[in-house]
Amino acid sequence: MNNQSNPSALKAAPLPSMHPLKHSYMDDSLALFSGTLFVGITLILYEQAGLLTGSTAGIAFVLHYATGWSFSLLYFLINLPFYWFAWRRLGKSFTLKTFICVALLSLLTYIVPQYLDIHYLHPLFAAIAGGLMLGTGILFLARHQSSLGGATILSLYLQDKAGISAGKVQMAIDCVVVALAFGVMPYQQVLWSILAAVIMGIFLALNHRPGRYQGQS
Repeated sequence: MNNQSNPSALKAAPLPSMHPLKHSYMDDSLALFSGTLFVGITLILYEQAGLLTGSTAGIAFVLHYATGWSFSLLYFLINLPFYWFAWRRLGKSFTLKTFICVALLSLLTYIVPQYLDIHYLHPLFAAIAGGLMLGTGILFLARHQSSLGGATILSLYLQDKAGISAGKVQMAIDCVVVALAFGVMPYQQVLWSILAAVIMGIFLALNHRPGRYQGQS
């Protein structure tokens, strides 16, 4: 039968539901672990290449280089004050997920170097690959209502409440934190680190925008 003579055949297919898809516990667990693992590997690359990252991880790196104390311990302790802000402004679920991810990252940065041995790593490669991996890891966490503390909490809050790009806020804060290391590290390493922060910030600004992803945890 000709479709033109059958009005029912001309009906458009039903539109997909506009309601955001609900993440399952498995979705959240896999995304949080994968995102944290990406960030953990990035921090190991940065340490191998002598680079820094921003936010509280950057502060922990500066203290680690200056004092020789464990990065994992410093990172975990520095993030403790930020949980109060997250609890008040972003909710219980976000804070608990963030706490778990920060604890997991501290554990990964302690364990993974025992299984990952890099003999040579150029700072340029570390800056480009690390910036993209770091941005990807943070994006995974943000889309599943979590973070790795510090500036990421603030950048996600400002995007949610004020519409300011999380990537731009993160990039600005990270560049300032990295720049503070000029008195601790060789300037070449600091400049490579700033390049990594810019790459990560641009990646987030392009990929983490309101309305870009509709899934909910």
